[in-house]
Amino acid sequence: MPKVIKQEGEDPDPSPWLFVSLEQKRIDQSKPYDAKKACWVPDEKEGYVLGEIKSTKGDLVTVSVPGGETKDLKKDLVAQVNPPKYEKCEDMSNLTYLNDASVLHNLRQRYLAKLIYTYSGLFCIVINPYKRWPLYTNRVAKMYRGKRRAEMPPHLFSISDGAYVNMLTDHENQSMLITGESGAGKTENTKKVIAYFATIGASTKKSESDEKKGSLEDQVVQTNPVLEAFGNAKTVRNDNSSRFGKFIRIHFSGSGKLSGADIETYLLEKARVISQQSLERSYHIFYQMMSGSVPGLKDMCILSNNIMDYHIVSQGKTTIPNVDDGEECELTDGKTTIPSVDDSEEMQLTDNRAVKIVNNNDNDKLNLEKTLLSSRMSDYPTITQGKTRIPGINDGEEFEITDGKITIPGIDDGEECQLADQAFDVLGFTQEEKDNIYKIVAAVMHMGAMQFKQRGREEQAEADGTEAGEKVAKLLGVDTQDLYKNLLKPRIKVGNEFVTQGRNKDQVYNSVGALCKGVFDRLFKWLVKKCNETLDTKQKRVHFIGVLDIAGFEIFDYNGFEQLCINFTNEKLQQFFNHHMFVLEQEEYKKEGIDWAFIDFGMDLLACIEMIEKPMGILSILEEESMFPKATDQTFAEKLMVNHLGKSAPFLKPKPPKPGCQAGHFAIAHYAGVVTYNITGWLEKNKDPLNDTVVDQFKKGANNLLVEIFADHPGQSAPADAGGKGGRGKKGGGFATVSSSYREQLNNLMTTLRSTHPHFVRCIIPNELKQTGLIDAKLVMHQLTCNGVLEGIRICRKGFPNRMNYPDFKLRYQILAPQEMFHEKDQKKAAQACFDKIGLDPELYRIGHTKASKRFSPLKEIFLNDHRPSSFYSLRNALYLLYCNAPLI
Repeated sequence: MPKVIKQEGEDPDPSPWLFVSLEQKRIDQSKPYDAKKACWVPDEKEGYVLGEIKSTKGDLVTVSVPGGETKDLKKDLVAQVNPPKYEKCEDMSNLTYLNDASVLHNLRQRYLAKLIYTYSGLFCIVINPYKRWPLYTNRVAKMYRGKRRAEMPPHLFSISDGAYVNMLTDHENQSMLITGESGAGKTENTKKVIAYFATIGASTKKSESDEKKGSLEDQVVQTNPVLEAFGNAKTVRNDNSSRFGKFIRIHFSGSGKLSGADIETYLLEKARVISQQSLERSYHIFYQMMSGSVPGLKDMCILSNNIMDYHIVSQGKTTIPNVDDGEECELTDGKTTIPSVDDSEEMQLTDNRAVKIVNNNDNDKLNLEKTLLSSRMSDYPTITQGKTRIPGINDGEEFEITDGKITIPGIDDGEECQLADQAFDVLGFTQEEKDNIYKIVAAVMHMGAMQFKQRGREEQAEADGTEAGEKVAKLLGVDTQDLYKNLLKPRIKVGNEFVTQGRNKDQVYNSVGALCKGVFDRLFKWLVKKCNETLDTKQKRVHFIGVLDIAGFEIFDYNGFEQLCINFTNEKLQQFFNHHMFVLEQEEYKKEGIDWAFIDFGMDLLACIEMIEKPMGILSILEEESMFPKATDQTFAEKLMVNHLGKSAPFLKPKPPKPGCQAGHFAIAHYAGVVTYNITGWLEKNKDPLNDTVVDQFKKGANNLLVEIFADHPGQSAPADAGGKGGRGKKGGGFATVSSSYREQLNNLMTTLRSTHPHFVRCIIPNELKQTGLIDAKLVMHQLTCNGVLEGIRICRKGFPNRMNYPDFKLRYQILAPQEMFHEKDQKKAAQACFDKIGLDPELYRIGHTKASKRFSPLKEIFLNDHRPSSFYSLRNALYLLYCNAPLI
């Protein structure tokens, strides 16, 4: 999680990150340019390079490219180059030549000039800078407050302020959909949006309760440290990845004052609690608590000083670049790192051995013979996942396990823990609630450290030491012996009676893992509920602005149930975007009677969505199989193949796996690419079973928070037909599965979004190496194509997105043709008279049934055109001033 930028004195001047300097403009516009010869030529590495047309013969063009090489290409592969005056253009819908090459070039040049925001017609593109620049200070917020989009350079605050103004003027709920692939910067931009709304909607009055807990605007902002600590984690692509979706509604009064907020979350990735891939961490809170920055916390939670003592949160063996917690750290026994780490301080993986270079006393030496360890580290897969190399990543920087901590370079877990602890106070958590939160998190860590072994040849497990279990019992306020008894021999209901069932070692470990996930998931949901209670001020709510931050599209070597849910959500959001930006736009033209050729942008996602959610779709089959006791992963896979292979176009056979990766069972052609899915364990994940005997024990424990988070779970004490959220009760005649609950949540979200006026922010990953100032052309173009940016620009240029009804048009623009418009009683004819008077090109506007519509073009270019009649120039300056304050349509 990023640190807050601490500033002393005035905020720094943000101009270098917002504006192109006059000197740079002069340089850009003095570049040589020949409209007839300049062209863009496809290039494997750069995407496109600037070329020069040498000759044309039929359908072939001979071009020269940098380096002196000459190529013969088909005409349709060569793209036109925009005049120099469009270099680093703020809004790409204004480009004279709108093509893929020009869009990539413009974004690349702006990004290299530290200009990360660019407009793209009606929405905004932001490229992750992988660096902190002073773009979100109070100084910047004041610059954008109350300004029209055309008056300021592109910025997230401009989109946010536009949504706020629209809410007040149109009396309509608004939404901001901040989307993009994982690692593109959605979470960071979401935080800035929420902070901006909290600031502009802040009340000037402070109550006594505000002084004690914090003002409402403070509380809205302080939900971030809490949600990030418990819901964000380090992944391969993103050091602070949101592993859940959230939709935050900021509520306002009729006058625009903040009146409350609420948060809805979607599908926390529970599997991450007990399992992480190489180079990844579990949720930040585990590592924050291990930092020891909150006095007395580790002692209260009975935590050691070594993260490696807690297997379930140390499997990725990861250090995340840019977290600063390794400067004063020293190695201790039991830590495994990878090559490129200083031999005098670090443990290395060399020649398949775990070797510690002696730098302390003899007791620190790692003796393979005495510990009876194999000489090959590969014999221990659970502790060698972190030695995997990723191309382009310096392992010495990427991996540090020092001082018993798994850290992220550039992120101070200790400081983040303090921020989360302080956020609890601002949000009104009691000390008992805080203590119990930490105890439950620590109990999950200790639970994952519990050891079991098989009892001889019996199909019965037994405890292999009870130290970890005793810590769990103490933290949760339950009896240790009963805890082990309930894990090893739980009671199950057979008919009308309860019987004791023995468990083997694997079954017990699976049960413990499910409990770890279930406890953490319920704690997370309770935290959200508590935040919502605090943010519910009971003040009058008139309208809201919703901000959506959901995990971006994911394609990994191994894609499971979580990836299907995430990618399905992104399919639905992309469909919503397409529907709003393309379909509704074109339907409006039909309704207005505007001459318009319907454009097929090739982005129809319905086939894929229906294949997943329709009756006998993938999720329906999953839910059906989850209800059959004898169903297996194999029977589930067979039903998918029978129902969809060869029948549903997006359903494909999986490609052969990469070396060392598990094979997939099926593949789906998503809008962002083909993803291969492995269905291992999907039925269990969907049923989400817990050991009811242990749940009953938790519900009677002394940890009040633990009792509360399991209050709605029926356990074994409830009647057979009892249900409840998170429980195993019946719902509509079947189990309340994870997939059915998620589908219901997602449908509710889409219904809410459709009732709002949406604003779209597209976040882009510039490269996979997390390096500032580097553009991977192929990666960027893939995102621009998949998320609809290129299609969005084209429809803005081909369509007429700026509209105004005739009464408003006449009131605002009668000054341009006073006599003609005053005497004309027919409002449509009055608007036409205005356009005729100023000599506006008929191709730039349309006269509809109820509205006048105009293309997305800057007025100063329209009205300063040299071909306008001379009588127009007397109005030019007044009109331009009018445009600055109220753009035409």
